[in-house]
Amino acid sequence: MRRHRYGRCGLFLLLCFLAMPSQAAELKVGVSATEAFSFMTVDFADRLGIYKQNGVEVEKVTLLGSAKLHQAMIAGAVDIAVGSGSDFTYLVKGAPEIAVAAMAGPPLLMGFIVPYDSPAKTGDDLRGKKIGVSTTGSLTDWLAHRLAHVKGWKPEELIEVAVGADKGAETAFIVTHQIDAMVTASATGLQLEATKRGRLLFPASDLIGDFLTHAIYASNKIVHDDPAAVRGFLKSWFETIAYQHKHRSETIAFAVEAVRRSEDVEAKEYDLVMPMYSLDGKFQASGLKVLSQSFVDLKLLDSEPDLTKYYTEEFLPKM
Repeated sequence: MRRHRYGRCGLFLLLCFLAMPSQAAELKVGVSATEAFSFMTVDFADRLGIYKQNGVEVEKVTLLGSAKLHQAMIAGAVDIAVGSGSDFTYLVKGAPEIAVAAMAGPPLLMGFIVPYDSPAKTGDDLRGKKIGVSTTGSLTDWLAHRLAHVKGWKPEELIEVAVGADKGAETAFIVTHQIDAMVTASATGLQLEATKRGRLLFPASDLIGDFLTHAIYASNKIVHDDPAAVRGFLKSWFETIAYQHKHRSETIAFAVEAVRRSEDVEAKEYDLVMPMYSLDGKFQASGLKVLSQSFVDLKLLDSEPDLTKYYTEEFLPKM
């Protein structure tokens, strides 16, 4: 009888253990910019309770710029990085991480901004004009060169001015007419247009269709130690992206709060930018090809790398 009693107690304890909620996997997720529509999904998923549904708990870490983001990845300070497609260069150069999802394709979030009273009507009108970029070797630099290439300009007809990545400085250069155009976030043009200080001349996607604007990366350590957590985060990400695609008004309302711009501006940004987001995270060969070529164009690498070595689709949710 004593053995039966112990057996029943053991079974009871086992059932209690199985009934206990499993511990949520904790992840530190890094982003490379503050108040950006591109990265607000990290917070929106939490607001919607989607992380909890998928057994993960996320702490967002903001590190300004791609270099700092991937330094944090190398140091083990973050597990997942939500960054730019151009961040593949860090992987090619040996960063201990791998791309786990294609986040966004054509660069709809980037555009060419001009002063509100600029006579420019198309990209042709920027020939020989001063075009601001953040830094040499940046995506904005490459897009300026892309414009010159598409339009068939001579090298001396592209005049670039490096103004840094500070949004306040960008705006000052535009509104004071120190430059004739700026390659920056399309939303900056939309916001300046609201106050008649600047306007979006055209989105960068007019110059390039196939591309990989954003990607999600995971450290080799988290991939090895907790692959289920990586899967849980990506499942949460794409469920949130699907929600954003289907719920325009709710997403705009959250964007107003997250990026601190007006509802009118965020409505325009939503309509412009949302189509670039991937619903399945799969990497497209055509976009990777253009991205690879951009590394050579910018002299970041001597030759086009085979980017298939640096990504996996193993952790993507089954659609």
